[in-house]
Amino acid sequence: MKKFNIRKVLDGLTSSSTAAQTGACKESDAVLESLQSEHFQLCKTVRHGFPHQPSAMAFDPVQKILAVGTLTGALRLFGRAGVECYCQHESGAAIIQLQFLVNEGALVSALADDSVHLWNLRQKIPAILHSLKFNRERITYCHLPFQSKWLYIGTERGNIHIVNVECFTLSGYVIMWNKAIELSTKTHPGPVVHISDNPMDEGKLLIGFECGVVVLWDLKCKKADYRYNYDEAIHSVAWHHEGKQFVCSHSDGTLTTWNVRAPAKPAQIITPHGKQPKDGKKPEPCKPILKVEYKTTRAGDPFMVLCGGLSYDTVGRRACLTVMHGKSTAVLEMDFPIVDFLTLCETPYPNDFQEPYAVVVLLERDLVVIDLGQIGYPIFENPYPLTIHESPVTCCEYFADCPDELIPALYSVGSRQKRQGYSKKEWPISGGNWGQGTQSYPEIIITGHADGSIKFWDASALMLQVLYKLKTAKVFERARGKEEKANTEIVEEDPFAIQTLCWCPESRMLCVAGVSAHVIVYRFSKQEVTTAEVQLLEVRLQCELNDVDSPDPAGEHTPAASPPSPQETEPTTQPSTGSNSSEGARDNMPCLQVRSSALKQSPGYQVELVIQLLWVSGEPPQQITSLAMNSSYGLVVFGNSSGLAVVDYLQKSLLLNMGTSELYSPSEPYQRQPHSPRKTRQPSGALCDPADGPNAPEERCKSPTSGSPSPCNSEDEHKPKFLEKVKYKSRRFSKTVANDFARMSRKISSSNEQKPNTEWHSLPCRNRVCHSDDGMTMSRKSVKLVFPRTNSDANFNSKDNCFSRSRSSSVSSIDREAREAVSSFCFCETFPRKSDSPLSPCVLVGTTQGTVMMVALSLPPGGEDQRLLQPVGVSPCGTVAKLKGGVLTMALLDATGALLPASYESWYDPNASDEEKEKSKRRRPASPPSSQDGQDCQFAVLCSEKQAKVVAMPSQTSVFKHNITESSFVLRADVVQMAGANCIACFCANGHIMTLSLPSLRPLLDVNYLPLTDMRIARTFCFSNLGQALYLTSPTEVQRITYSLDTCDNLQEMLSELFTPVETPEAPNRGFFKGLFGGGAQSLDREDLFGETTAGKASRSLAQHIPGPGGMEGMKGAASGVVGDLARARIALDERGQKLGELEERTAAMMSSADSFSKHAHDMMVKYKDKKWYQL
Repeated sequence: MKKFNIRKVLDGLTSSSTAAQTGACKESDAVLESLQSEHFQLCKTVRHGFPHQPSAMAFDPVQKILAVGTLTGALRLFGRAGVECYCQHESGAAIIQLQFLVNEGALVSALADDSVHLWNLRQKIPAILHSLKFNRERITYCHLPFQSKWLYIGTERGNIHIVNVECFTLSGYVIMWNKAIELSTKTHPGPVVHISDNPMDEGKLLIGFECGVVVLWDLKCKKADYRYNYDEAIHSVAWHHEGKQFVCSHSDGTLTTWNVRAPAKPAQIITPHGKQPKDGKKPEPCKPILKVEYKTTRAGDPFMVLCGGLSYDTVGRRACLTVMHGKSTAVLEMDFPIVDFLTLCETPYPNDFQEPYAVVVLLERDLVVIDLGQIGYPIFENPYPLTIHESPVTCCEYFADCPDELIPALYSVGSRQKRQGYSKKEWPISGGNWGQGTQSYPEIIITGHADGSIKFWDASALMLQVLYKLKTAKVFERARGKEEKANTEIVEEDPFAIQTLCWCPESRMLCVAGVSAHVIVYRFSKQEVTTAEVQLLEVRLQCELNDVDSPDPAGEHTPAASPPSPQETEPTTQPSTGSNSSEGARDNMPCLQVRSSALKQSPGYQVELVIQLLWVSGEPPQQITSLAMNSSYGLVVFGNSSGLAVVDYLQKSLLLNMGTSELYSPSEPYQRQPHSPRKTRQPSGALCDPADGPNAPEERCKSPTSGSPSPCNSEDEHKPKFLEKVKYKSRRFSKTVANDFARMSRKISSSNEQKPNTEWHSLPCRNRVCHSDDGMTMSRKSVKLVFPRTNSDANFNSKDNCFSRSRSSSVSSIDREAREAVSSFCFCETFPRKSDSPLSPCVLVGTTQGTVMMVALSLPPGGEDQRLLQPVGVSPCGTVAKLKGGVLTMALLDATGALLPASYESWYDPNASDEEKEKSKRRRPASPPSSQDGQDCQFAVLCSEKQAKVVAMPSQTSVFKHNITESSFVLRADVVQMAGANCIACFCANGHIMTLSLPSLRPLLDVNYLPLTDMRIARTFCFSNLGQALYLTSPTEVQRITYSLDTCDNLQEMLSELFTPVETPEAPNRGFFKGLFGGGAQSLDREDLFGETTAGKASRSLAQHIPGPGGMEGMKGAASGVVGDLARARIALDERGQKLGELEERTAAMMSSADSFSKHAHDMMVKYKDKKWYQL
């Protein structure tokens, strides 16, 4: 354990310290750091959400496990609620088909790169045992019969190869297409689209070719028994369980039913959705029926389930699943296109009555399970967290080790939000077992969405379950007509999207900022309340600058104060014309209209205050880039590129409204130069293309998730056009993600080259004017906008400032000032100024230029009564420190290195009685004032995009400094607690995850984990306490990771088990007459037919065998957890004991029968021993 002496550090032993010790700490004071590199290890834990871009699906009817494959080669496995697993094929090729080895704990996957893989599911982290890569033929279809080890693989050439799945070797037995079809056929039949064996005769293989030809192949005789020809292409084939009929679905929307022994013509042709002409002619063609399944029941009519086949005149109709049962036909509309579906049956044997009970429908963005056993076919309530993408995620926060009572409280109010009408049966996908890990602490994930909703998730024990959903859009009026939308500047596309949020778990206070420059403060209550009028506070925040086209060469500007114009004081309802004239300019108008009628608020989060930034003289308010809240002080602070505002949400008043430059003290070296009055105003501060015309301003207030595709993911030839569009139409708020991608890609390239990035595109959103206490109006205008990071304490999109550029560079001060936005806040109790010795409430303010400034707060004395009567004093105290790059996070440590959390107010129900309020309403006591002799000291931890610093307080002397990265920049940084100590966790744009000790900033971990390939990762990556982190790895999936060695060591025990020992159901009884006359199912010795002895060896050039990392038994023994082994051993012992008991009973019965037989034999012998033969 390393010991650091603060006095020696302050004397100059660190490279960043330039001042002598100021008496803040004594020589005996030392900080002991317990965290070492050995405490850290990085690994993925679990992935939640809906599989992105699904492509295939399979189900094990005995283990009851569902597998879903994707176009990116990902494999997701689902069991009971909480049992999930994620795997990935290294090639990343699309999965075209999945096949379970039923009840064997194994899965076969076929990929678009013509490879076949065998997965071992008997371990908690599945792994590939064998792979087979085809070289000369392309795989189109696979079939693995039940309880068989021989896999049939159909190819694009029309051939069928056979693979032994135990050793993954090819058999010499090959079914060639030219032997399967008739010799008179002149054309190639096309790829193999279906393979299945006759349910009653394993020696007969049904082969479907794309052209419409179906062949029944005799495996023993190696010839075609029957050929069935139809004019339309085939998409799928389904057997009747008796093996005498099969059904084909075709590209013209027809279903043909064939008798096996009558190949001349179909026994029946139907068009489920076709219009039947009265004159008996052929029905009009419909869309292709992509898949059909034919399932029988003992007690009633069979089920026929199909997708597709709708009439062509149903243009725009959603995808449908059709269920035909007897004479009834039900058409079930789906919200998204259907990828695949499976019918779940009671038996895994194909030669028995199937007894279907549910249909699993895999959609492009959802998973639906339909109950076939109830009238109306209701759906099952899905227990998986597959609704993360219900509306696109715009921000994400992760809270580990929350108060214990939080999750039950959120669940109690969220349970009332559940929809009705679900099936009453249990979820049918019920395989696997939960993990048995010992690590268990409350974890909550909060996601903000583009529709203005916020979801709270229970993330404890590597699971994810939605707790509560809050809809912030209910606070606002919804525009109904085009005229109303034009007047209020509301656009249909996500005006309520959540930009950033701040949550206090202890007080349960929630504060959210939206893209329409609004902030909403919520309180948590367990009681329903009706609010007669929503409390509203409107704020004008604006920053005036010179026209960027004509900066002062000397960098010196004369200050000027101008009274507000009539447009700035009198609101107008006229829409903006987009011109430079001030006539008809919008003023004093919010982007959204707050609800004027009474608002009924259900138990949960209820609106306390709505804060809106207003249009100022025809310019929209700038987007909010940072947000913070303190429940003990009753304050909310937020900032953007214009400045910051401090709001008292208890008194519903504005305390401070100030530009960033005005926070600097006149005596500081970082002071901003005064600036001259503004010149001709560009509309919305945007550098607009004149060709845009008057309609340009009408496109704004859109979500950060909408807009054009990323240039990082598009073709190279589209990038110049895209960037040009961003440059001249950046005022469209829906294009902010596109700007994110463009700026991020430019910044990454410029950072790698270590060149300053001077490109900047204006992004208008919201602006305002601030009113000082003395009544003066300080108007400012912001020309540039920094897009905010979805993090309450960080701004990662304002990265276009050059980190290597000093304030004395040739770039004008106006340009620098236009770029400086507020990027982070931190409420704390510290020393406001260098000379101060008592502690007082403060706010640390970080900017995108790397400046950290202090704002002192003066709370009224006399307790809560005076707090509601007297105003809170707010006064800027100047600069604390300067870092390279924008400031991301700030925190405070005490003299021992322990984290000093901001004070908070304990939660109380605002709608409860006064007595109950007083019982629970206890504010956390403030920190005791420090002594006058300077014995107590603090450390301010500051982290920016480039470096981290630790500053001693109150001397404001830099004691430690660490340059995190030179060639890249930090996207997210958080001060987190782990193993009883604190550290800084950083995620860089080059993919590195790093941790630094506190307060010495020693590097503890540096792993190249994930290069920044998607802006989504940068927008959603967040760290939490106890070594946890997460990010949105796709639009629909959340990936959780850990950087704690303890969690990595216990991961095997915490993960769920997919495979559980289950007895395979008994085969159906053939019956006496079927056994006597041979009417039952006929088996086939495939080993004798396909083995090397009979079939020979396959060509070596046809496919290449790639062995997996180890054998099944070895991998199972190495990877299985102790708890899983014990569970399996216990089940095995129970089964063994049960079988021994049955054996004892059978033995006793046999002994009793033997005794009876011996007695009867003896009696017979005594009766007849003295008689002659003729006397018998």
